[in-house]
Amino acid sequence: MEDIFHRVSIRKYEDRPVEAEKIRQILRAGMQAPSAGNQQPWEFYVVTDKKTIKALSKVSRYAGCAAEAPVVIVPVYRRNGLLFPEFAQIDMAIAQENIWLETDSLGLGGVWLAVAPLQERMDAARKVLELPDDLEPFSLFPLGYPAEDHDQEMRFDDSRIHYKGM
Repeated sequence: MEDIFHRVSIRKYEDRPVEAEKIRQILRAGMQAPSAGNQQPWEFYVVTDKKTIKALSKVSRYAGCAAEAPVVIVPVYRRNGLLFPEFAQIDMAIAQENIWLETDSLGLGGVWLAVAPLQERMDAARKVLELPDDLEPFSLFPLGYPAEDHDQEMRFDDSRIHYKGM
């Protein structure tokens, strides 16, 4: 639970690789996410090739920080064979959050860069990764050892809680 209150967006990374065991642990956390009807629509592309990372950093005007990341995880989801396709992006958001929290718990930093549901960004990421037609890119998640440090802003706001029947 501590990571929920520690996690921040990290956009600058040290120039050092991330160990394969840590990447695998991060992906294990992502795949532990609940999903509608247990459909588990996810697949994950782990990108360490600098040329591909540079291309992904141009998927949107907000993705430039990915250019210097040692790793970019690109969660994608299947369109075919799902019980509840209308919930696939919700499933992916939960998996992405698990990925982010596990990244933080391992002493790494990352930032969630939105791709879906914006078709232009999805098409750009699809082109860079040469995805098959049945896979949709959901997000970009550049990660690495943080080269910046800042505190999480407290977002709790009692005025947004409404009780009925208590």
